Amino acid sequence: MQNAELVFIPSPIVGHLISTVEIAKLLLDRDHRLSITVLIMKLPIDSGVNGYINSLSATATPRLRFVDLHLPQGDSASQPQVPSSKSKSTNTFFTNFVDSHKAPVRDVVAELTRSDSSSRLAGFIVDMFCTAMIDVANEFGVPTYAFFTSGAAFLGLMLHLQSLSDDHHQDITELNNTETELRIPSFTNPVPARVLPSVVVDKAGGSTMLLTHARRLRNTKGIMVNTFMELESNAVESVLNGDKTPPIFPVGPILNLSDGGDDIRTKQSKPIMEWLDHQPPSSVVFLCFGSMGCFEEDQVKEIAQALENSRHRFLWSLRRPPPKEKIQFPSDYENPGEVLPEGFLERTAEVGRVIGWAPQVAVLSHPATGGFVSHCGWNSTLESVWCGVPMATWPLYAEQQMNAFEMVTELELAVEIKMDYFSSLHGDEDKKPEILSADLIEGGINRLMMGGESEISKKVREMREKSRVAVAEGGSSYNTIGRLIEEVMNSIA
Repeated sequence: MQNAELVFIPSPIVGHLISTVEIAKLLLDRDHRLSITVLIMKLPIDSGVNGYINSLSATATPRLRFVDLHLPQGDSASQPQVPSSKSKSTNTFFTNFVDSHKAPVRDVVAELTRSDSSSRLAGFIVDMFCTAMIDVANEFGVPTYAFFTSGAAFLGLMLHLQSLSDDHHQDITELNNTETELRIPSFTNPVPARVLPSVVVDKAGGSTMLLTHARRLRNTKGIMVNTFMELESNAVESVLNGDKTPPIFPVGPILNLSDGGDDIRTKQSKPIMEWLDHQPPSSVVFLCFGSMGCFEEDQVKEIAQALENSRHRFLWSLRRPPPKEKIQFPSDYENPGEVLPEGFLERTAEVGRVIGWAPQVAVLSHPATGGFVSHCGWNSTLESVWCGVPMATWPLYAEQQMNAFEMVTELELAVEIKMDYFSSLHGDEDKKPEILSADLIEGGINRLMMGGESEISKKVREMREKSRVAVAEGGSSYNTIGRLIEEVMNSIA
């Protein structure tokens, strides 16, 4: 049988890119007849992608290639303009940014098909937010599969809301700031409108963008989802049984367990891990809020007070917000003491560490870590499950409020600090700014750190074992990947 070439088109968001590269490597490990070319779009701001891409050079092989996409120079019409502020226009920018790369994708794939006679182009695999590239795949007469980097419950939400809009003519943006509860097939419990992602109810283009992607997802030959049956069985089955839905392939958990460290990150990790080595088992609460996670000074002080009052050992990844009205990523403080309560670092020196960037997987894997206060990004959620560390939910943006609701209410694998928190630092200016009190945060931390005999801790440990069985030979995700590969190979037979 002829060898098959797959073209992967990930989102330029670093978390999506990392997951995409990991599933690409997994597919290659499973079948020597496959080759994969990953086409990389780079945002005109430092999104953390550049450092990760540089680390990929050691990963490239004749069967796994990475190609940077370049927009035409000097053509201002083809260069989407970066929004000058954290406004909802970022949704329009992102759509235009992906659309502008159709021509470079077309050129690279055309050259690929001309130059590689040993493999036949078998299809595109596009990120959940790169569905515009289905048009290019159609030009080459090959199928498109989607890689959905969030969970099956959120996929079900997108498809259900698109059906409400198109088939029942409901304006879903009217759900904004209401007490409505929705019946969504991928959830067993009623879903409060207050935990819907802000993009869902965004009248300035975000809702339209999301519904467009949902429609295009229905046009794919299949959707790979970064989840596993044992975690989201109801959600997966509800999507599979949905109307006009392509096949669903639960292939997760897809994780980068190396933290992707370069020499600088390795140097930063060493003192953190050495400190953990000296802490008792399951005694440390780890606070980390993702690559975009940051808080204003007033909220930082409430977190500090909560940690000090709780008397738990802690490791806190504290990041500096970017300048107001700038589209940038958080950075590390040179002196975190400038935003912390006076004397906090001295009073907690024996029990805690305040750090900048954190080697998240390594920390979660360490036996001293007993709980994880998280923004509930899907990658972080899966890492929490994989490492068997219970989570306290503090979502900030994107679909994180939905993830928090799922983990707390649906799956009972997390405790709640807050499920419907929206951060004004992450584009939600129309949401009322909210400062969570030290008492509320402390209560969540204390529930999180109740010990290994709590019901949630037991459930998380059980799910940890199920996650590992799922990807082992004969497991649910392992078998699903096998079926996907077989389908791809048969398509070129």
